[in-house]
Amino acid sequence: MPFECSAWNCRWLVNDDAAELSRPDRSHYVIDLMPDFITLPDNETGAIQNIQVVQIWIDPAYPLAHRDPALRRWLCRRAEQGIAALIRFNERDALTIFAPPFDPKGEWHEIISGANNVSINRTHSFEEITSALGGRALVISEPEKGYYGKERRSTPNG
Repeated sequence: MPFECSAWNCRWLVNDDAAELSRPDRSHYVIDLMPDFITLPDNETGAIQNIQVVQIWIDPAYPLAHRDPALRRWLCRRAEQGIAALIRFNERDALTIFAPPFDPKGEWHEIISGANNVSINRTHSFEEITSALGGRALVISEPEKGYYGKERRSTPNG
């Protein structure tokens, strides 16, 4: 087990529907166990909406690791439960991903942090996170297609 695993718990370690995903040291991303949320305004009514997100920390040397097909399938399963993804490149830079179940047309949508009034805040209280669980998202923009990461095995032990 890599040294980092002794200091960090991730979805891959607890195998929460993550058997198809590669180990974090091979996939270049870590799925955080701690949920979070983003805040979006409804473009029609102005109402504020909190959307639950799963946080995924990306290795800065592999900024497109979030395009891993196995991870995208995992994100689709989360989206069926009303959960989006917050791809974190560091404490400041992030990308919010809404998988096809959020979109009536079945498309992927990516939003860069700070764009389109998306609020990404690392200081949410437990009460705020708890109250945000189960929300739905607004679809805002469409990403580029494709995965440009390095080839690797997709089995947890391989």
